[in-house]
Amino acid sequence: MGFSCGIVGLPNVGKSTLFNALTSTRQAEAANYPFCTIEPNKAIVNVPDIRIEVLAKIAASQKIIPTQIEFVDIAGLVKGASKGEGLGNQFLATIRETDAIIHVLRCFQDDNITHVEGSVDPLRDVEIINTELMLADLESIEKRLPQLEKKLASGKKEHAIEVDLLKKAQALLAEGKFVSNVKDVDLIELKKLNLITSKPVLYVCNVGEEDAASGNQYSEKVAQYASINGALLVVISSKIEEEIALLEGADEKKEFLEAIGLAETGLAKIIATGYQILGLLTFFTIGPKEAHAWTVKKGAKAPQAAGEIHTDFEKGFIRAEVISYEDYVKFSGESGAKDNGKMRLEGKDYTTQDGDIMHFRFNL
Repeated sequence: MGFSCGIVGLPNVGKSTLFNALTSTRQAEAANYPFCTIEPNKAIVNVPDIRIEVLAKIAASQKIIPTQIEFVDIAGLVKGASKGEGLGNQFLATIRETDAIIHVLRCFQDDNITHVEGSVDPLRDVEIINTELMLADLESIEKRLPQLEKKLASGKKEHAIEVDLLKKAQALLAEGKFVSNVKDVDLIELKKLNLITSKPVLYVCNVGEEDAASGNQYSEKVAQYASINGALLVVISSKIEEEIALLEGADEKKEFLEAIGLAETGLAKIIATGYQILGLLTFFTIGPKEAHAWTVKKGAKAPQAAGEIHTDFEKGFIRAEVISYEDYVKFSGESGAKDNGKMRLEGKDYTTQDGDIMHFRFNL
């Protein structure tokens, strides 16, 4: 299981440049005019995780298979997108298909790059995009709700939960709040509504190269906004990410980062924060043939984790042999961990932990 993040923002804020850097490709044309990305660009990239390299070295694994993330570069939204302005309907439909929203905000001054609103003001830009997303959801609810209420009135009680959720969502949107703020509801049922504003949001402040390590006055304002609204924030420089993407070796990239005072790439920060807002964790299956990373939701039981590998594993689940990452490393692999009593046998009620090395027993 991976996850999909839609990269949104106003035109010319650095979305396509970021996409190119994140995917180490030139799939998205970065140009100084609105709507240079007409069709959404999609790319699946490996999730960097030093743990799998450590585990593979201990187990002498022939192959490393990291977990993956999909980035979707969506063309710049503008005022009126919810009414079709700037091909808005097409782009909003694409956002609905993603699991989370990466909202890129321009937090740098550059007279050579046109800003569609005429000046740099990330908080204004946030409100423009958020308003369009909320209007799109309101329009969707206004179309769906009357039909469902008629069905409910005719005795089709199975629509009661959906009607109640849509009314709660409608009330929040009318107050200018995202649906993700709704309280005391079934999150699985909420997700079924497929409303854009129910998705978690990560704000990405795109700053100049000189501000990549510490941010600037613009990113500070966004940080305050994100904190008030329960969202998370990452500060990056898409130009620096683009430069890093051109470097070949890991050592070369590390030296470059150290030289400019950065501990990690923007990609690593975005993925780590993406895992956080989506409530994801990673477990591993390790052996001489391959070291494989897998992604599940936090709180997933052992059979659900097994199901990420193959549905048969979940259906016929018997037990899981589990070693923590720390113990696997400390005792130099499976045999050492087992000899020191660090391999546990866990049943159907076991909650998967981040970093678990798991081997599943099943019977069909």
